[in-house]
Amino acid sequence: MADTDERYFEDYPVGATFEYGPVLMDEPAIVEFARRYDPQPIHTDPQWARSGPFGGLIASGWHTIAVTMRLLVDHYLPVNASLGSPGVDEVRWLRPVRPGDELSARVTVVEARPSQSKPDRGLLRSRIEVRTADGPVVMSLIAVNLIRRRSQD
Repeated sequence: MADTDERYFEDYPVGATFEYGPVLMDEPAIVEFARRYDPQPIHTDPQWARSGPFGGLIASGWHTIAVTMRLLVDHYLPVNASLGSPGVDEVRWLRPVRPGDELSARVTVVEARPSQSKPDRGLLRSRIEVRTADGPVVMSLIAVNLIRRRSQD
C-alpha cells in the first residue's frame, strides 16, 4: 500500500485489511486521560477500582477510541485526501482495557462507494477491531470517512 501521503480513495479496495500497533496502555496515561475527560473512579483511582466492578483500574472507552484514532491518523488515513468523517457506527466496548495492555488495531475495508453527487470523493466504511496482545477484541467500531479520489483528468 502507498504511503499515506500518496493514498486516495482508489487505494482502499473492499476486503483490504491493515494492522497497526501495538500501543502500551500504562497506568499514568489511563489516569491522566480519565482525570481530564472521564473522571469516574474506575478510571482515576486505583485503590477504589480494586474493590469496584472490574477488580482494578480500567481505561475509559473514550481513551481506547482516542488511541485508536491516533493509529488511524498515523497509518491509515490519507494525509492529502482525507476529507473528514460524517460519523462512527456501532461502537462496542467488549472487554476492559487494563494498565499494561498493548493494543493493536485491525482495519478492514467493508465498503468503498464513489459519491454520486460529488465525483471528486468517495465514502469509505472500515471495520476496526482493537485487540490486546493476547488476542481478545476489546473494542470494535465502523469508521466512516470521506476520501478524495485521484484526479479524473
